[in-house]
Amino acid sequence: MAAHSLSPRSGMPASPTYAAPAGPAPSLDAGMSLVNLAARQRMLSQRMVLQTVLAAGGSDLHLKAARGTLAVFTASQAQLVDTPRHLEPADAERIRQAYSGPNGVGATIDAFAQQVGTALDLTERRSPRVEDALTRLVESTDAALEALNTATTVFDQVGKAKSETLMKELAGIVASIQTVAREAKVVSFNAQVMAARAGQHGREFAVVANVLSGITNEIDGLSLQAVSLAGRSRSVA
Repeated sequence: MAAHSLSPRSGMPASPTYAAPAGPAPSLDAGMSLVNLAARQRMLSQRMVLQTVLAAGGSDLHLKAARGTLAVFTASQAQLVDTPRHLEPADAERIRQAYSGPNGVGATIDAFAQQVGTALDLTERRSPRVEDALTRLVESTDAALEALNTATTVFDQVGKAKSETLMKELAGIVASIQTVAREAKVVSFNAQVMAARAGQHGREFAVVANVLSGITNEIDGLSLQAVSLAGRSRSVA
């Protein structure tokens, strides 16, 4: 069944979206990145078409499987469209434009999911109109894949931009740590000189200076590891 909502801008009915079948909500992988979640939609879309075609051929098993895949696809799509609420304004606007802007892909993806649902409904009722529904569904597959690819690309761009920002912040923090470590080394060196001049009376002071020197060396090592990890993370991204 198509669920309609009112567009906040025009007050006209928005593009229909296919409502997931009643039943337990499909579980989404909470650990999956948005990019991977968006990319998975492409795989799910192709799986749905194949399962729907097989279901129309009389397979109740594939009918049930197609329903399940459509439920996961619909829930995942809702999660992706809801993403802007959890992003910085600039990134949120990029996602909103990708789905709802003048050239947005949301309507194409929603229409595709609705076509799958319609074909499955007709299949379940053994309606003679299922052949026409399947034809329209298969013909719409390329457009749906293109729309899903566009959405995945936008999520990928947002993810990379966020990663770059984090790396810059990390580099700044590491630079500050290294500056403090250099200053501490100077203090440690001066303390060792003063302890040496004090002779017997400066022995305890010398111990403290040596400990401080060891700490600064450890800070140096940790900051270098952080720089190395940041570089490796950027190259992987």
